[in-house]
Amino acid sequence: MPESAANDDSRQTVVFFDGVCGLCNHTVNFLLNIDRRGVLRFAPLQGKTAEQIVPQAVREKLDTFVVCQNGRLFYRSTAFVRIMMQLGICWRIAGGVFWLIPWPLRDLAYRLVSRIRYRLFGRHETCRLPTPDERSRFLD
Repeated sequence: MPESAANDDSRQTVVFFDGVCGLCNHTVNFLLNIDRRGVLRFAPLQGKTAEQIVPQAVREKLDTFVVCQNGRLFYRSTAFVRIMMQLGICWRIAGGVFWLIPWPLRDLAYRLVSRIRYRLFGRHETCRLPTPDERSRFLD
């Protein structure tokens, strides 16, 4: 893990997202709003941090969120459940409910949305740039 990420507390969760995907950017904005404790960090899959941590095949395909916790990578619906478990009691309960759904079914729904996300939410020419207030939450 890059030094900037490794220096934060061990509970840090790094969310890697497709920086040009409209749905992914909306999701990052939503997570920034509800993560009042600031436990989540963000980095685009197209960035330098992802290049060091996320396998090349995943970075090239750009079809999933990737979450890194304690040096382990999680993908698709499991990544979202991991995110939810970091966000307070209501979100932790929701994550627990989603966790009860078998992962093949969760991932099937995830893949269906992933296939049509550009058509529904658009695609940007460049990665999302954090505002000055958000800059400390982004690794790239």
